[in-house]
Amino acid sequence: MSPPGVISSAIGDTIAAMDYKGLFSKLEETLDKINRSDDRVADLSAMARLVVDEFHEALNLTAGRVYVRRDDEYVLHDQYPEAGAPEGISIPADYPPILELCKLGTILHCIGDPGVDAGLEQTLGVECFAAIAVGERNQLLIAFSLGDWADTDQVLYTLRTIRHVIQLKLREGALKDLVAQAREIQLSLLPKVSPSFGDYDVWSNSIPAEEVGGDLYDYLEVSDRILGIAVADSAGHGLPAALQARDAIIGLRMGIEENLRLTATIEKLNRVVSRSTLAARFISLFYAELERDGTMVYSNAGHPPPLVLRDGEFEELRCGGLILGPDPGARYRRGYTTIAPGTIFLAYTDGITEAADNADDMFGVDRLKEIMVSRTWTRARELVDAIFEAVGSFSKNKMPDDDQTVTVVIRSTGAGSA
Repeated sequence: MSPPGVISSAIGDTIAAMDYKGLFSKLEETLDKINRSDDRVADLSAMARLVVDEFHEALNLTAGRVYVRRDDEYVLHDQYPEAGAPEGISIPADYPPILELCKLGTILHCIGDPGVDAGLEQTLGVECFAAIAVGERNQLLIAFSLGDWADTDQVLYTLRTIRHVIQLKLREGALKDLVAQAREIQLSLLPKVSPSFGDYDVWSNSIPAEEVGGDLYDYLEVSDRILGIAVADSAGHGLPAALQARDAIIGLRMGIEENLRLTATIEKLNRVVSRSTLAARFISLFYAELERDGTMVYSNAGHPPPLVLRDGEFEELRCGGLILGPDPGARYRRGYTTIAPGTIFLAYTDGITEAADNADDMFGVDRLKEIMVSRTWTRARELVDAIFEAVGSFSKNKMPDDDQTVTVVIRSTGAGSA
């Protein structure tokens, strides 16, 4: 076997001609072929196999092995293409090449190098090897056997690139898992069904700008005669905003009681939000309690004012106070309105009215009002769907810049109050 640094002419020409940008792209394309599972080690084994298959000619990689750390040793988990090492063999974590690997991230050694145990390597069927450490705290190692030639600089550079791409994929996968979990949590907070409450028809929908969003809506069964309705919008969007909106909704659920003044709960919630260490600790919130006879008591904490359409006239529900967060001592007032038979109540977040077209004109409140008066609405869901369809058409169905939420309550003109 030629020592490291000696290259056969034909293979040397192949390596010298390698395009590093192309190599990086090829690595990403190769690793993207892997369908990620819940088993990170299995994913890594698939990555090692693909690396051997794709680069064995250019780098003379002849085999790949994946090791998983268990306590004070690294246990062989998988090898490819053939079983050259005893199944289940382990290597001490304090083996000098492994200590070097965990420090540097990438190594290349042959039997005869300082610290290399010739007996151990021969048991593994290895004369010359390179390895990379990946995963959190170097929990995973991939070792590659090299053929009878090697260019140390070329192999190490390439394996560093491979390690970088694999690390990105592992982190990307971990982030996707976290975001997916956050989305599941967020979806679990949304009401599963619309409430059945007197002669009111209720419907909501929320579309996040990202995988998870900062908008949430909720229905709270305050009592058998009072339905709570909440719409919250955290500053920004994405995961941090989603966590803030979640906290606001959970805080409401914990604090709202039939005989407790709703503004007292909102003031307490405001103090909690204000103490948050998150950078964007601002949440707009509209919360209302609707009684069966049509009386609605509400408080608006810096939220776009919901619209009430009654007898052809609009009312905007503005009474309340500051957005939650900036001022821990903020006080909030209660407002009152009536949802009489035939009345439409519509709450929304600013992702609806601030949706922009190609000329950067915004959808606006007036277009919302036009939709509300465009026909006689009897089903809340039909009105919600019509609003989202109109916003999508206005913005040419491009991805929204902000989360979008609409809640509608329509009181029937048929049955009387329950």
